[in-house]
Amino acid sequence: MKKSKNIELKIIFIGILLFFLTFFLLPLLSVIQKSVVDSEGVTLSHFAEVLQGGSFLQALGNSLLISAFSAVVTTVLAFILAYSIQYTNMNGTLKKFIRTATILPMFLPTITYGFAIIYSFGKEGLLTKLFGRQLFHLYGFNGLLLGYVIYTLPISFMLLQNTMHYIDKKFTVVSRIMGDSVIRCFFTSVVRPMLGTFAASFIQCFFLCFTDFGIPASVGGKFEVVAGVLYNEMLGSIPDFNNGAVVAIIMLLPSVVSITMLKILEKYNIRYNKVSEIELKKSKLRDMGFSVLSIVILTCILSVFAVIFVIPFVEEWPYRTTFTMAHIRQVLSDSALLSVYGNSIYVSILTAVIGSAVVYGAALITARSTLSVKCKQIIEGIALVTNTIPGMVLGIAFMLSFKGTPIQNGFIIIIVCNLVHFFSTPYLMMKSSLEKMNVSWETTARLMGDSWFKTIVRVVTPNAYTTILEIFSYYFVNAMVTISAIIFIAGAKTMVITTKIKELQYYNKFNDVFVLSLLILLTNIVVKGMIQFLANRKSNNKTKKEES
Repeated sequence: MKKSKNIELKIIFIGILLFFLTFFLLPLLSVIQKSVVDSEGVTLSHFAEVLQGGSFLQALGNSLLISAFSAVVTTVLAFILAYSIQYTNMNGTLKKFIRTATILPMFLPTITYGFAIIYSFGKEGLLTKLFGRQLFHLYGFNGLLLGYVIYTLPISFMLLQNTMHYIDKKFTVVSRIMGDSVIRCFFTSVVRPMLGTFAASFIQCFFLCFTDFGIPASVGGKFEVVAGVLYNEMLGSIPDFNNGAVVAIIMLLPSVVSITMLKILEKYNIRYNKVSEIELKKSKLRDMGFSVLSIVILTCILSVFAVIFVIPFVEEWPYRTTFTMAHIRQVLSDSALLSVYGNSIYVSILTAVIGSAVVYGAALITARSTLSVKCKQIIEGIALVTNTIPGMVLGIAFMLSFKGTPIQNGFIIIIVCNLVHFFSTPYLMMKSSLEKMNVSWETTARLMGDSWFKTIVRVVTPNAYTTILEIFSYYFVNAMVTISAIIFIAGAKTMVITTKIKELQYYNKFNDVFVLSLLILLTNIVVKGMIQFLANRKSNNKTKKEES
C-alpha cells in the first residue's frame, strides 16, 4: 500500500513540477534571453540603452519613492483598523463592518480605482462638487498615493489582523501589573510581537505598488513609473521587446529583495504556546477614539467608490444629472460588451476549478505525504517565488514564450497565467488547513485496507471542503479583477472585462467603464456570498452531527 501511495504522490509531484517548469521557469528564461540576445548574438547593449536613458531612471526613482511612501501609510492605517478589532471593546456590529468594508476594494480591478478617483476628485468630480472645491491636484503623486493605499490596505489589514489575533493578550495585563506606562505597555505587548509582520506588510505593499499597472494607467499623469515604461516598451506605438525585457528583468529585483527579506523576517516571528482569552480593559475614550478613526478611514476610502454607483445612473455627469437607466440598458444590449463579460466569467470559473485542483495536489505533497524533504522544498520554493514575481513580468514572459504556438491568443494561456500568478496564497491556505488535520487518518485507513486515493477522497477532502471553497473564491475574484499580466496576452476574441476597460479608456467611454466595473463588483459579491453560504451550511451540518 505504501508503495502505491508513493507512486500516486510522485505522479502528482511530477505533474506539478512539469507544469511550473513549462509555464513559469521557461517563460522567465525567455525574458532573460530576450534582454541579452539580439540578431548579433549575446550583448548588454539593451541594458546600457535602457539604463543610460534618463527617463527610465527617473521612472525607477518615482516608483521607489511612491511605493515606499504608500507602503508606510497603508501599514499605519491597517494597524489602526486591526487594533480597533482586536484591542477595543467597540460594538460588535461595527467590528464586522470594518472587516467587510476593508476588503471590498479587492472586488474591483485597480484600473477602476483610478477612474473612480478622477470622477471623485477631478475638477468636475462628485466629491469636488460636494466640498465646493478641488481638494488636491489629482494626477501624479497624489492620485497614485490614494490609489495605492486603497489597493494595498486590504492585504495589509489581513496580515496585521491575523497576527494580532494570535498575540497572547495576557502579556498586556502582566505589563500593566509590572507598572509599565501605557506607552511602554503598548510597545512591549503589541508592537514588539508584530515587528516581523509590520516589515512583511511594508514589503508586500511596496511590492504591489511597485508592480501595479492599473492605477498608473489612469492617474499617473506625467509622474512616470516603471510599470508604465514597461507597458509602453512592449505595447506602445513602437514596441521594443528587447528593451522591454530589460525593464522586466529590472522589475524582478524587488522580487529577489522580497524573497530574501521575508526569509530573514521569519526569525522575528513570535510564537506563543497558548493564546489566552482575557477581558480587555474597559476604556470608553480608547473605544470611542478608535471607532471614530476607523469610521473616518473607511469613509474616506469607500466615498471614492460612491461615484461608481452614481455616474452610470445619470444622463451626463456633471451637466445633466437626471436619473436614467439608459447606460445600463446600452451595455446590457451590447453583444460585444456582454461577450467580454462572458469571457471573464468563463476564465474565472476555469481558473478557480483548475487552480483549486493544482493547489490541493501541491498542498497534499507538503502537508500529508511521505515524499522526501527535497520534493517538499521544491513546492515551497515555487510558492515563495511565484508570490513575488510581478504580474506584468509574467505576462510578458508568456507573450514572448508562446508567440506562434497554438495557445497564443487563446483562453488557455490566460487561465494558465492566472494559475501561476495567484498560486502562492491559496497554496499556503490549503497547506495550513491540511496540516491541522489528524495525521493518523491515512495510516488508519491503510490498516483497514483502503487505498491512499480513497482516503483522500472520503476522509481528507470532506474535511478540507471549506478551505477548498475559499481557494475557489480567491482564484475566481482575482481572475475577475486582474489586469497586469493578461494585458499582454489577451487577444481580440479572448478579451476580458479588465482589458476591455483599458480599451474603453482611449475612447473616453467612462459610462461603460463604470457599468462594467459594477458588473465585476456584483459578480464577485454574489460569488463570495454563495461560497460563504456553502461554507456556513457545511459548518452547521458538521456541528449538528457532533451534537447528535
